[in-house]
Amino acid sequence: ASNSFLATKISFINSVANVCEKTGADITKVAHGMGLDARIGRNFLQGGIGYGGSCFPKDVDAFMHISGKLGYDFGILKAASKVNYEQRMLFVRKIEEALWIAKGKAIGILGLAFKPETDDMRSAPSIDIINALKDAGADIKVYDPKAMKKAKSFLKGVTYCKDLYDTAKGSDCLAIVTEWHEFEVMDLKRVKKLMKNPLIADGRNIFDPVKMKALGFRYISIGR
Repeated sequence: ASNSFLATKISFINSVANVCEKTGADITKVAHGMGLDARIGRNFLQGGIGYGGSCFPKDVDAFMHISGKLGYDFGILKAASKVNYEQRMLFVRKIEEALWIAKGKAIGILGLAFKPETDDMRSAPSIDIINALKDAGADIKVYDPKAMKKAKSFLKGVTYCKDLYDTAKGSDCLAIVTEWHEFEVMDLKRVKKLMKNPLIADGRNIFDPVKMKALGFRYISIGR
């Protein structure tokens, strides 16, 4: 019940982020205001590309299955799971629209594990995102500080890079999928020079849109 609730909280704030984009609001400010309410709290209120890992997806599915066997249709969890997958595909569409067409474009993926400080690839958002971009004809380069070895069991037909700058070199787009600290402190001026096209798609909202624009990037984020 706890993990299913937290998964639902993540899907809820991602849905709010999508409304923010349509209204010109900023999900970071909305989430901050919501989090000030002690009944809600600040944790798990970050707009992004959804949850992954071994616990949330498994526990949501298990709770729905148990409930179904008992004759109860747990519709809220079905919606949370659906929103979580759609959030990944929304990120893919953002990238495709920014590139006009993904076919033949070099896209660098920063982050493969489902969260930072782990090499866990189970149900990682990166898998669906990369496979969708590959299906669209993009050439994919990837880098993760810890998950490269395990990722090779999940991801085929991609180029594994030695570091984030190697990933950025010659890329038409750089997509941030996992919020590693290493990415938060990257040398953005160096990255811009290395890229073929200065486009960053930030699935974890780690940068300030105003600052990114001032540096000369086309910058895509979630709910801002």
